[in-house]
Amino acid sequence: MAVTAESVKALRERTGAGMMECKKALVETNGDLEAAAELMRKAGSAKADKKAGRIAAEGVIVIERSADGKRAAIAEVNCETDFVAREKDFQNFAALVGKAVLANSPADVAALMALTAPPPASGTLEEVRRTLIAKIGENISVRRIAVLESPAVVGAYLHGTRIGALVSLKKGAEAVAKDVAMHVAAINPTHVSSADIPAELVAKERGFLIEQAQAEGKPEAITAKMAEGRLKKWFNEITLLGQPFVKDPDQSIEKYLQQSGADVAAFVRFEVGAGIEKKQEDFVAEVMKQVQG
Repeated sequence: MAVTAESVKALRERTGAGMMECKKALVETNGDLEAAAELMRKAGSAKADKKAGRIAAEGVIVIERSADGKRAAIAEVNCETDFVAREKDFQNFAALVGKAVLANSPADVAALMALTAPPPASGTLEEVRRTLIAKIGENISVRRIAVLESPAVVGAYLHGTRIGALVSLKKGAEAVAKDVAMHVAAINPTHVSSADIPAELVAKERGFLIEQAQAEGKPEAITAKMAEGRLKKWFNEITLLGQPFVKDPDQSIEKYLQQSGADVAAFVRFEVGAGIEKKQEDFVAEVMKQVQG
């Protein structure tokens, strides 16, 4: 069977791969479009497996929110370079991920990737991901996902494409939820209130602060009081309610919520690459290695 320009075009539209790659697959399968597509699918899967171990610490945060504002989804989708993070096909894939998370509330990333991709894509999200890896040539992964729901409202804030936050309110207005989401994105609290901090973490910090006060040579009678005062300051530094409101540092988030008649139930904050140990490239050593080789 002859390889025609029409068959190459059809295969390109079906797989999203380059013209030469499509032509090569059609030549190998004697112009059989179905066989060529299957060949490219297997080749793409092999490429995905080969690239799976490569560090993907760049990417985007995507947020999708329901029309009534009572549900929102957030996801971190990673690639290897900032260049690919700005590429249209990668961003389209990330958007598909966000829509699938909102629509299905999957238990985890594995469950998400087994879902059928939203239109206009076809196949599962995992199949779409592997096809994209074959086309772009970088490792691509979905690192984490979350969904927040509220009988009142879920606020969302996206800072560029690298930091995103969701805040669910037990009660309160949408503008307040968005303000608090913006604060969460900017200041990065770890807990809503001191009551949410694990007891073992509080005990560890208290012990450290007592030792610190003792090392300063303070009388034993006041070291415990000093430690408690510093512990309260620590609470205010890491908890959402204790932090100064980013838009009005003269008042805490807790006071802002009280004045607004609002109450926070939960929040989520994702930042691209947070916690991923990036590989440090020694370009001089790499060049020397190539020269010597």
